[in-house]
Amino acid sequence: MADETKRDTKPDTKIAILLRDDLETWQRLNATAFLVSGITHAWPQLVGEPYGDADGTAYLAMLGLPVMVFQGDAAMLRTAHERAVRRGETVGVFTTDLFRTGNDEDNRAAVAAVRGDELDLVGLAVHAPRNAVDKILKGATLHP
Repeated sequence: MADETKRDTKPDTKIAILLRDDLETWQRLNATAFLVSGITHAWPQLVGEPYGDADGTAYLAMLGLPVMVFQGDAAMLRTAHERAVRRGETVGVFTTDLFRTGNDEDNRAAVAAVRGDELDLVGLAVHAPRNAVDKILKGATLHP
């Protein structure tokens, strides 16, 4: 009975990824994967239990919340970033420079070299209360 109640209850928080609408498919997938990894690091409690099939094969655990993916133009990403930072939310960012680096150290250095309001954002991730995420992403559209 407790499981049924849990399934019917809407979570208090939301995970959302916002991608720039002019990215190539491989760039969208790459940025989304990296951004979601940041969410799982910041909030490991969002990860559920490992999976297993009827044959006894074990599989990795996954996030217990859906990940909503949105898109918008460069101005939308700057606006969403500014809204999230102003609200004090923890944000994951993916910049154009990260498509040209090959490791985590270079990724961090590329972001650290640029002021926050000058980042060439191609993606961002946020996990926050549902209404905060909705306000941060106001104007973005669901990814097709």
